[in-house]
Amino acid sequence: MAQAPCERDNRVGIGRKGAAGSDDEVNVMAMPTMTWTRLTRRLGRDRNPLRRRSDLIEGWLLPAAIAAFLAAGPFVAGAAGLWVRADNMAARGAQLSWHRVSATLLQAAPGPEMSDNGANTWVVWTPARWNADGRPRVASVPVPAGTWAGSTVPVWLDRAGNVRLPPLTAAQASNRVLVAALTALAGLAVLLAGMALLARWVLDRRRLAAWEAAWLSVGPSWSHQG
Repeated sequence: MAQAPCERDNRVGIGRKGAAGSDDEVNVMAMPTMTWTRLTRRLGRDRNPLRRRSDLIEGWLLPAAIAAFLAAGPFVAGAAGLWVRADNMAARGAQLSWHRVSATLLQAAPGPEMSDNGANTWVVWTPARWNADGRPRVASVPVPAGTWAGSTVPVWLDRAGNVRLPPLTAAQASNRVLVAALTALAGLAVLLAGMALLARWVLDRRRLAAWEAAWLSVGPSWSHQG
């Protein structure tokens, strides 16, 4: 009995979908194998007799640098954080002897006035006047940019009467620790990358010297045969 065209087309379509699905499955299964083959070839684990020792060393430079970063990174970041925490504690100890006075700005602080209650602005040293021990004093004090002339601003003085920046807040102290840790990690990454590039440059120089020596030993015989 002849099959209906619609039924025959459906079966053909199912067969095509099955074949396409098989190809996709083969490609998906082949991708990890190809990646592993490339990795083993790069690291010199494919037992290629033509691979030189310099090629093997160069293949391990990047994995060694990554491993060194992962191993040393926590210690470097932790050491930087401890150093900044100790500096914060020393600064807070010194700030206990400071006292605050009110000063009047003699001129406007240059720079635009920012929003968010001055949290996003920068500090500008501007001349101001205040009284200390019953005597008037004039000096530059740190104030937010955009502060008007004649404004009354707080000024922090140490025991000797020198003007200081405002004491660190808890948020500022935490930010200093975070910035120090990130800077230390960035410095470690740059150092390891520089060492890897230097090692690769040395390997390239050695390979060029080996090629030149091989050419000097083989080149004359080829020229003589020619």
